[in-house]
Amino acid sequence: MAKSGNEKKATRTKSGSYNTKQSCEILNFLKDNAGSHFTSQEISDHFRSQGINIGQATIYRRLDRLTTDGLVNKYIIDEKSPACYEYIGTEHCCSHEKCYHMKCEKCGKLIHLNCEEIDGLFEHVSEEHGFILDPRRTVFYGICGDCNKAE
Repeated sequence: MAKSGNEKKATRTKSGSYNTKQSCEILNFLKDNAGSHFTSQEISDHFRSQGINIGQATIYRRLDRLTTDGLVNKYIIDEKSPACYEYIGTEHCCSHEKCYHMKCEKCGKLIHLNCEEIDGLFEHVSEEHGFILDPRRTVFYGICGDCNKAE
């Protein structure tokens, strides 16, 4: 009997979960785009444009597993926006201590902000006001350079 192109071969990981071909496709996409943020819909759209059929539920499950495994960061910016995900692998480009973001109010792009001046702001708020900000949940809103140029 010939195998169809839709059959999945699953392999078990150390944690006991299964890695299917689709799961590997999702992980490879995120790895290839490390440092970029994607919603589950954007990931789905990417695969659909490539002629690869991966269900939304599969994408959600895989993103949840990758987040639990510490390979992906999940960002929930506000209640109006979908969660977005970023591959961080084992070498965190966005450390837990200092991970600031800016969100464009026009195009929705989420941008990493690595700036020592912002570090000073967080230290000031802590020392002078006794309030510890969570940099992974701190987002500055405005208009990105691309959208600003377009106006």
